[in-house]
Amino acid sequence: MVKTIFITGASRGFGRIWAEAFLERGDQVVVTSRKGSGLTELVEKYGRAVLPLELDITNRAACFAALEKAKSHFGRVDVVINNAAMGVVGMVEELGEQESRDIIEANLFGSLWITQAALPILRAQGSGHILQLSSALGVYTFPSVGIYSASKFAVEGFSEALYLETKDMGIHVTIVEPNGFATDFTASTIQSKPVTAYDQVRTALYSNPAMTESDTYGDPKATAAAILKLVDATNPPLRLFLGKKALPLAKAVYEQRLASWEEWNPVAIEAHGL
Repeated sequence: MVKTIFITGASRGFGRIWAEAFLERGDQVVVTSRKGSGLTELVEKYGRAVLPLELDITNRAACFAALEKAKSHFGRVDVVINNAAMGVVGMVEELGEQESRDIIEANLFGSLWITQAALPILRAQGSGHILQLSSALGVYTFPSVGIYSASKFAVEGFSEALYLETKDMGIHVTIVEPNGFATDFTASTIQSKPVTAYDQVRTALYSNPAMTESDTYGDPKATAAAILKLVDATNPPLRLFLGKKALPLAKAVYEQRLASWEEWNPVAIEAHGL
């Protein structure tokens, strides 16, 4: 069955790769980008199967209008992929006010507005699948990506609640958590002004073998097959890592968390007071 897919941030990176994968197999795809000019090649190659929309995901009204255009044009929306995002690299003390606000606006509120705009359509259909592009850095974090992780942790939080709210409405929710991939995401990544007090932390981070191994960053094109399997699944998971690096590190992080919670559980129980 031909699916109608709505993808934000489709001019490059994962969004572009996944849009082409859907189009190649015959699906209809609504592709959005802040600058519509980046979508021209898709229209030229795939014609009427593509609906290009210029969209600023931080504009809530524009998000609602975009989903309505998608439904009006193709008659339905089956899959919504919240892919558009920005990055900020900087130690917590180094973060500027505007860049911190901008990343929360884009990564958290942008995903929230698109989700809110899609839900009435999916609910009326009695079916649909929302893919929230989080990150492995929405599960754990490391120095210099604190605000990026904060934005993705927040997406994970509201998406898990959304899953519980809509699971009996025929609407699936999946949080997609890629580890590092060799995309051009750095094109939308801002570098905060460094504070020299953190130079040693930076040096240790970037000299860590885990950051420099030849297979640290996965091949983004290899993710397309996984995304196709995900949207075709009868019972898709709430969470899906992309890449082989994330799960081992997540396991180690959660083992440490569980050990710490257990160690301090007597104090926690005492604080309950009853």
